[in-house]
Amino acid sequence: MNQSHRFVSQVSIMGLSFPCLDYQRALEIFEQWIIERKPHQVCVANVHTTVTCLKDKDLRDINNKSLITMDGLPLVWYANLVRDAEIKERVCGPELMLRCFDHGRTKGWTHFFLGGKEDVLNDLVKAVKSRYSGVDIVGWYSPPFRALSSIEDKQLIDRINQSSPDFLWVGLGAPKQEKWIAAHLTRINAPVQIGVGAAFDFHSGHLQRSPGWMQKAGLEWFFRLLQDKRLINRYFSTNPVFLMLFLRDFINIKLLKKQV
Repeated sequence: MNQSHRFVSQVSIMGLSFPCLDYQRALEIFEQWIIERKPHQVCVANVHTTVTCLKDKDLRDINNKSLITMDGLPLVWYANLVRDAEIKERVCGPELMLRCFDHGRTKGWTHFFLGGKEDVLNDLVKAVKSRYSGVDIVGWYSPPFRALSSIEDKQLIDRINQSSPDFLWVGLGAPKQEKWIAAHLTRINAPVQIGVGAAFDFHSGHLQRSPGWMQKAGLEWFFRLLQDKRLINRYFSTNPVFLMLFLRDFINIKLLKKQV
């Protein structure tokens, strides 16, 4: 795990080592990274990615080498009920993104967006600039729906580096975005590189976020499912697995007092 946040306490959830973070602590870590100017990866993990990591060793290794945040509220429930972590809030990608825009306005933080359709990115830039006056967006790029050639890949890296962003926000969907960042991490001169999934769609206005009460109840996934039936396989292949492992670990650790 990266040494820049070694002082943050950790909690183990199904093979992933999560630092105990809140939004304020995350912003403090980012500020230090920006001062140091060394590239770091941030993985925003939910139930789907956590369960996927059980079988996908490469993705698991990427997460454990990065700063991981608990995007999904069920991860916070697990941390508190099974590991006695006393975490008070999740750190979800879309909200973290907005807080970085807001907090960074007075610090001169710069941002680059990678991923999503061209119209989504154009609307995202307009929406962010309208909501956060003074925010510094130095570039954005909508990649084609195919693998980039080696020449195109280098051109993209050069384009990002020439913009010299503090934050590289990548919206390619999980786990593609995490693997893309990991593969390019040392070649891109952005101190904070984060995969944020559907955040581009939310903040551009192309996709509606769930009501606050559903977010607090851990039902944000259900609201997204109602909007996009293509997510049925994703959620119903991983949510039941997480629930079963949650119950297994709770029984073994809290009731049977076993070490897991």
